Amino acid sequence: MTEQLFWDPLLIQRYNRPGPRYTSYPTAVEFRPADGDTDERTAFARRDHSKPLSLYFHIPFCRHVCYYCGCNKIVTKNTDRAAPYLAELKREIAMKRALLNDDAVVEQLHLGGGTPTFLSDEQLADLMQFLRRQFHFSDKESADFSIEIDPRELRPGTLALLRELGFNRLSYGVQDLNEEVQTAVNRIQPEAMIRQVMQDARALGFRSINMDLIYGLPHQTLESFDRTLDTIIEMNPDRLSVFNYAHLPERFKPQRRIAAADLPGADEKLAILGHCISKLSAADYHYVGMDHFARPDDELARAQAAGQLHRNFQGYTTHGDCDLIGFGVSSISQIGDYYLQNHVTLESWQQALDEERLPTMKTLQVSDEDTLRRRVITSLLCHLHCDFAGLDSEFGIDSRKHLQSSLAALAPMVKDGLVAIDDHSIQITDKGRLLVRNACMAFDTYLQQHEQQRFSKAI
Repeated sequence: MTEQLFWDPLLIQRYNRPGPRYTSYPTAVEFRPADGDTDERTAFARRDHSKPLSLYFHIPFCRHVCYYCGCNKIVTKNTDRAAPYLAELKREIAMKRALLNDDAVVEQLHLGGGTPTFLSDEQLADLMQFLRRQFHFSDKESADFSIEIDPRELRPGTLALLRELGFNRLSYGVQDLNEEVQTAVNRIQPEAMIRQVMQDARALGFRSINMDLIYGLPHQTLESFDRTLDTIIEMNPDRLSVFNYAHLPERFKPQRRIAAADLPGADEKLAILGHCISKLSAADYHYVGMDHFARPDDELARAQAAGQLHRNFQGYTTHGDCDLIGFGVSSISQIGDYYLQNHVTLESWQQALDEERLPTMKTLQVSDEDTLRRRVITSLLCHLHCDFAGLDSEFGIDSRKHLQSSLAALAPMVKDGLVAIDDHSIQITDKGRLLVRNACMAFDTYLQQHEQQRFSKAI
C-alpha cells in the first residue's frame, strides 16, 4: 500500500452514489425483529471462549443538541436522569456477565453516546470500578480503553480521573473551528477550549487522541475549512476522522434547524474534501480509509501495514479477533456468527430488563455466504486487496467462479483503473482508494433490495 491518493473530481462525482459504510456485513438494515432473547442467549452459549472481549457502553445523554447529529441520544440538562440509567446498565452488565466464562479477558473497551462525559466524575469512577469487579481487564500494552468526550462537559479534574481509571485513548468532536459554522450547528467550542483539552491529554499520557471533523456543514467554504485544518494539524492529533455531513432532515429531526440554502454546494463540498485529503497527506497523515487518517506511528496505521487491521461497529480497529458485546440502549453486539441489537428506546430497553430478559430488539445469524462476502468486503476496506487462494482454502470453493457476478459488476471500475482483477486477487489501485466503498457494494447481495436513500453517499 502506498501513501499516494489520486484526486479526480469528475470520476468521484460519477461514482458518488449512496451505499453502506460496512461496519458490518450484512449491514444493520438486514437485522430482523428478535423473538425474545433466545438468539442472544444462544450466541453466548456458542461463543468461542478462547476469544477476548471488546465491550461497548452506550451513554445516550447529551446536554445540548448538535443540529447535524443522527446518533441515538436523549437531549436533557437534567443530570439526575443518569443515575437510574446507570442502575439499569449495571443490571444488563451483570446479566450478560453471567453468560460468560470466568477467564474472559477484556482487551478493548469504549464508552460512546451520546456524551459519556454527561456522567459526573463520581459516576464515571463508580461505573469503571463496577466493571473491573465484573471483568478481567488485559494488562497488555496493546489493550485499548477509550472514551468519547465533549470538551464542553469536562470538569477541572475529569481528564486526570479518566487516565487514572485506565482510559488510554480519547476521541472528541471538533467538527469545525469557524464560529459561524459552530453557531449554525449549535456546537460552540472556542479554539482555546480545543487546544486546552489536547494539551492536558498529552500531559496526562493518553496514548492516542482522535478528533472528528465534518465537511459539508452550513456556511463552510474551502477557505474557512482550510483555516480549521491549519489549526488542527498544528495540534497534531494521532488520528483524524473527516466525515461527510449527510443532510437528511426527513430522518433526523434536529437537522430541520439547518437551512439547506446555507449548505455548501456540491462542487464546493467536493473541493473541501479534495483539499482536506491533499493537506492531511502533505502533513504526514496516512489515509487508513473511509474518512479515517492516522499518524504513521499510530496503532491503526501500523496494523494496516502489518495486514492486521479489522472493521466492526466501532469502525476501524486493531482488535478484530474480539467478540464485541454492547451494553445500553441501541448498542450492537457481534458474537461469533450473530449480530444482536438492543432496544433503541429507553422504555423498551428498561422493560426487557425489568422482565429479566436480555434487551434484544433485533438479531441476525450470518450464513456461510454472508461470511464469505464479509471476508471479501473487510479485506478490501482494510487492506485494499483480497486473494482468491485464501478464500478457496477457507471456504472450500472456487471463489473466482463463485463470485463471478460480483466480479463482473466491477467491470466499470476496472475499466476506469480503480480496481484490478487477475487470476490471483482483487486489488484496489491507488487511483481507486477513495472509492473502495463502491467496490465493496458489488459484493453486497442485499443492496439491490433497498432504496438507495437509506444510505449516505460514498463521498
